[in-house]
Amino acid sequence: MQTSVIVSVIGPDRPGLIDQLSSVIVQAGGNWEGSRMLRLAGQFAGIVQVVVDDSALPALEAALAELEAGGLQSRLHRAGSPDDKTLGGRLYDLEVVGQDRQGIVSAIAGALARLGVNVLELATDCGEAPWSGERLFKTHARLHAPDSLDPGVLREAVEEIAHDLMVELSVAEG
Repeated sequence: MQTSVIVSVIGPDRPGLIDQLSSVIVQAGGNWEGSRMLRLAGQFAGIVQVVVDDSALPALEAALAELEAGGLQSRLHRAGSPDDKTLGGRLYDLEVVGQDRQGIVSAIAGALARLGVNVLELATDCGEAPWSGERLFKTHARLHAPDSLDPGVLREAVEEIAHDLMVELSVAEG
């Protein structure tokens, strides 16, 4: 029987990490289904969805443990439901740009949670604003909201966090 697992990895970034990880997955008989990977503060961090035969799980776990000798920490997690379409409701893409300040992610996440909105994907970044040099916060999120939630209410909840936030909300494709 095939099983879907999530492999999370983190370690000092260096060339060849993805090659090393993908080779381990293939050698254990796994198929790389999807992933999100990036470099944060000099560290490589990623998650990979792998489909593997149940009988090959011990081999995959052993191979991942061997990667730890090279400084790449990993963890294997059993996957949940395979498809967002089973959730019902509506998907939205949210873009937010504004002055960076401590607690901004918490404020946005709290506003979304109070409305019953689930964050499916979140990417944030901070950098200098082109003209002022002030710290600029940017985020992109994929959201799952109940059908009953009016998109205007969702937008207003995020805009209420601060007067300087520019919020773009659109119905997500796919």
